[in-house]
Amino acid sequence: MAKKTDVVKKANRQPVTAEMGLFDKVAKLIEEARSHVSKAINVAEVYTKYRIGQYIVEDEQKGKYRAQYGKQVLLDLSNRLTERYGDGWSYPNLRKIRQFYLTYSNLIISDYQIQNDNQRLSNQDSENIRIQEPHFVLSWTHYLVLMQVKNPDARSFYEIECSQQQWSVRQLSRQVGSSLYERLALSRNKKAVMRLAKEGQTIEKPSDIIKNPVTLEFLGLKPDSTYSETKLESAIISKMQQFLLELGKGFLFEARQKRFTFDEDNYYVDLVFYNRLLQCYVLIDLKTDKLTHQDLGQMQMYVNYYDRNVKKDFEKPTIGILLCERKNDALVKLTLPKEANIYASEYELYLPDKNILQAKVKEWINEFDDEEKKQNSSAPQTNSKSKKSVVKAKTMRSKK
Repeated sequence: MAKKTDVVKKANRQPVTAEMGLFDKVAKLIEEARSHVSKAINVAEVYTKYRIGQYIVEDEQKGKYRAQYGKQVLLDLSNRLTERYGDGWSYPNLRKIRQFYLTYSNLIISDYQIQNDNQRLSNQDSENIRIQEPHFVLSWTHYLVLMQVKNPDARSFYEIECSQQQWSVRQLSRQVGSSLYERLALSRNKKAVMRLAKEGQTIEKPSDIIKNPVTLEFLGLKPDSTYSETKLESAIISKMQQFLLELGKGFLFEARQKRFTFDEDNYYVDLVFYNRLLQCYVLIDLKTDKLTHQDLGQMQMYVNYYDRNVKKDFEKPTIGILLCERKNDALVKLTLPKEANIYASEYELYLPDKNILQAKVKEWINEFDDEEKKQNSSAPQTNSKSKKSVVKAKTMRSKK
């Protein structure tokens, strides 16, 4: 006969479904609470440092800011704060805090002036500006990265995307370093470029997922070395998490070397993805050489096959992307029909030169401005004299 204590021990070892369900719920709640507390602490730190930066700047302004005076004030403040609160309040850190306030307070003043049609600010307006604060949602370390972005539009884009996509500091640094904003801007028209700064990357149509160039520096392949398409594909597979980050929002990986058979011949698509935001398949073919019209024709066949044999009725048309070392835009336009859902993007194995990309974006926007001016100047204009004569004639008829 088993002892009572043995029975109790066996009962304790057996998991009870109800209790495990309760444990999972409680554990999840605790983890969520810890996450919220951690995030709240991070955001509170950012707001605190913003206000500290404000106090520093206001103190400098009262002292009729001189470089030597400001440096001595920060050195004294650093010593006293470090003595009371420990590390984290060094002179360089206080300078960053000061710069943080100057960077983000300028956004409030600019917005306030625009809303008031650039009218002269009254004392009350100045007080309202002083009370207002930007809306911070990221950690202090994130903002240290964002402060390195000089272009306010680009900085706003990265802040929105970082919040929405929950990028780590490392991921944010990578996206800034790879000039994601400039690469997306070069694939859009002027209105869409302006939208990037206000809303981040919006995925509404196939062209929204395209960027030029696609940066693959994380693969570790040397640009001057010889490598095959198979080696490039294997490198991407081994770094799939980074590749998905580079592709952007909504991408899910499905298969590599996806085979389909047509007329007893086998064909292979290098990489197959699904974009949940666009609700469509995205086929990617890799080309380590110059893009040819045969490559475009092959991708057109792949896309047609997926649209006719794989795509469900509720899904959108398949997108084809050719990642190539070199492309000729004129050849792409000549080969493909206008409604083709196929795109060619160059890839680079190193981080692009930010200055060159920024210059290209500026040139791109200037071209749009010039085109708009031409369209406006060529639009038919009504002669003011003919307008007056029509009004006069109507008046005479009414008098009669």
